[in-house]
Amino acid sequence: MSTPPKTVLHATDEEAEAIRDAVRAADPASLGPRRARADLSHVAGLVALLHDEAVSGPIYDLPRPITPDSVTRWVAEAQAQALAGEGLLFVTLDEAGEVAGYSKITVWPERASAELAGAMRADAQNQGQGGAGAAHTFGWMFETLGVELIGLTAAIDNVRSAKLIEAAGFRPMGEREVTKPDGTVRRSLYWEMIHEEWRQRHRL
Repeated sequence: MSTPPKTVLHATDEEAEAIRDAVRAADPASLGPRRARADLSHVAGLVALLHDEAVSGPIYDLPRPITPDSVTRWVAEAQAQALAGEGLLFVTLDEAGEVAGYSKITVWPERASAELAGAMRADAQNQGQGGAGAAHTFGWMFETLGVELIGLTAAIDNVRSAKLIEAAGFRPMGEREVTKPDGTVRRSLYWEMIHEEWRQRHRL
């Protein structure tokens, strides 16, 4: 399960419903080429992607173990979240149409807040595009979905993600405990950014 941000915001009923509507209407193509909402046709590709511990190991909210059944349930749950306006699961496809990465956005409309998790296939990493892609996604979440706060976590030893998150301007907020789907707890590094901080950084 995903863990809400430490900072608690309170959206009005109208603000929360606007966020839900934006999530329901979100177009993955606006995030970039070869993006699609995950559906059951992507299960095999997601299993292949997530079987690589270099990809899935640092991510706390993935189903475990990674099997066709667990990933099918995960995709179905994400589709239900999208209908409720509370989350999105996108896949990134390579030129051959295979799953090369995913992005999982969890949204708490009543708190105008969201969390982002995701990963790319090992052969698509370290090509200098991760920071730009992540920054685009953060801006998209603020501007398109209308959330006012994004919280991010990373495993204590996930140096690569920590550098990317801090380069994007997120404020380090120490560590926190996050609950994994099996009920166990993991200590993680934690960051937040509010929409106004993003606007100031990017002069919007």
